[in-house]
Amino acid sequence: MSTVTSAVNGNVSSATARAAASAAATAEAAGPQPVTMAKALNTAMVDAMHAEKSVLVFGEDVGMLGGVFRITDGLTKTFGEQRCFDTPLAESGIVGMAVGMAMNGMRPVIEMQFDAFAYPAFEQIVSHVAKMHNRTKGALKLPMVIRVPYAGGIGGVEHHCDSSESYYAHTAGLKVFAPATVADAYRMLREAIDSDDPVMFMEPKKLYWSKDMVDLEALRDQHAANTAAGTSTEGRAAVARPGTDATLIAYGPSVPTALAAAAAAAEEGRSLEVIDVRSIVPFDDETVCASVRKTGRAVVIAEAHGFASVSSEIVARVQERCFHYLAAPIRRVTGFDVPYPAPKLEHYYLPGVDRILDAVDDLQWEE
Repeated sequence: MSTVTSAVNGNVSSATARAAASAAATAEAAGPQPVTMAKALNTAMVDAMHAEKSVLVFGEDVGMLGGVFRITDGLTKTFGEQRCFDTPLAESGIVGMAVGMAMNGMRPVIEMQFDAFAYPAFEQIVSHVAKMHNRTKGALKLPMVIRVPYAGGIGGVEHHCDSSESYYAHTAGLKVFAPATVADAYRMLREAIDSDDPVMFMEPKKLYWSKDMVDLEALRDQHAANTAAGTSTEGRAAVARPGTDATLIAYGPSVPTALAAAAAAAEEGRSLEVIDVRSIVPFDDETVCASVRKTGRAVVIAEAHGFASVSSEIVARVQERCFHYLAAPIRRVTGFDVPYPAPKLEHYYLPGVDRILDAVDDLQWEE
């Protein structure tokens, strides 16, 4: 190929790339489009890195590979290896390095690759990430986000499907977010990165490729407006489906299951309200309790083990605040108190529509 031909082809390639980028930007700005949760998370990091140079992304395989789930795809190409880079297989070192960076003015966003992979870093998270602000009497803030792809439903094995949110929710000093929708994935990750406090950001793996009609440009504008007004989704649950007969309380990967159960119950004549907790810490008692006081019955749904869990805490809080409104004891539908099973058995382990409807039927209905 001659030099002239190469130059022409190079110009054509560049022009094609610019045209594709322009077309993508135009499409994105045109209004709601089918967007995956993976794309929303990726876009949130891209926008945060454009907005603030102190935002860094690092972890195992997040660089040129773009992460095992491709959530960080393209970040290294766009921002360079100084701002999105791979680390050794050393989770404790990843979190420890992020602590040092956050103490010195950076805003690290790190990926744990899989839920149970974070356990070697647990000492760093509990002893340093959670305590630094309090230990220094407020002199040092720790603006960092630990992204944890968590929970099951992907046919993975143990160490790849743990629901580890209860460990972090139990640790004072950490915020714990668990988005369930594509739009929340974007807005909550932007808010987590903006936060001056450390955030455990729990990403439901089985929802990475779920799609919603989302206007990303509108979400950007909304984030800017919320930032200017000092408002956020932190500590705010959402009514995912209104109802009057009973309340299903869920978060993260259990929200779509709860919605499916509510749809099935509606065919049988029962109106179930679904509450998406969204922010586990801080927790929105007001929205959850307002729903239970209205319906008088509640079922809490989570993939994690039931014993000593987030679902246990939700039951306790609702019982303390809504006891005189309850027509029946609160029920729970959770993962069983066993290690996460082999892929062929996970559908028995995970809360499903039938188990939720069985719990609803057991809420002492009057004939």
